[in-house]
Amino acid sequence: MNIVADDMHFRDLNEKIRNTKDTKIRIKSCVGQRYIGSGLNGKEIVIEGIPGNALGAYLNGSVIRTTGNVQDATGDTMNGGAIYVHGSSGDATGYAMRGGKIFVKGDTGYRTGIHIKAYEEHKPTIIIGGAAGSFLGEYQAGGNIVVLGLNSGGKPPVGYFCGTGMHGGKIYLRCDTLPQDLPAQVSARDATAEDMEEIDSDLSEFCKEFQLDKKKILKNHFFVLTANTKNPYKQLYTQN
Repeated sequence: MNIVADDMHFRDLNEKIRNTKDTKIRIKSCVGQRYIGSGLNGKEIVIEGIPGNALGAYLNGSVIRTTGNVQDATGDTMNGGAIYVHGSSGDATGYAMRGGKIFVKGDTGYRTGIHIKAYEEHKPTIIIGGAAGSFLGEYQAGGNIVVLGLNSGGKPPVGYFCGTGMHGGKIYLRCDTLPQDLPAQVSARDATAEDMEEIDSDLSEFCKEFQLDKKKILKNHFFVLTANTKNPYKQLYTQN
């Protein structure tokens, strides 16, 4: 099914997507319509143009591809499926993700991966080809966030306060030096072979989707950030 969005109201657009029996949908001339694919399962959507906020919110197993950039809150609280962004994304990408994957070829804004969490076999993954803004992985409770910094020249590909409030999961940074303002409650180390094996299949899929050279990417150094259980955040919330 092909849909020309143009000035179509987002409710009308989403109703068409939800009600069609077609499993493959192409949206052309998208101009900021919100909530595309919200809560959707069992469909493949390709978007030409710029979708609005909350693309794939509560996504439950569908696959969404965009040919360019996306706005804020992409993949908000998604449960499963995949979102592939052939451009950059705005703030709060992957907010409170509980499963599935978001791959962004370019950069992401502030608070990417805030509150993401894992449960049993559900382990969310976010891979960013470029750089991420401040507060990456804020309050992260599970899953993996990978920032490749492909155009960062070895510098930390993140903004300020990376991992603030982190209490689970991992953040992978491809760079030569660590950010200077990592919170004391975050532990940083060189990535091990076991760490890299954990993201290997996702990284292969990322490189295939965006036609990148995986071997070249892996030649650079990776750090892994995890929650430092010896320095918990209890003093922020309780009286000693």
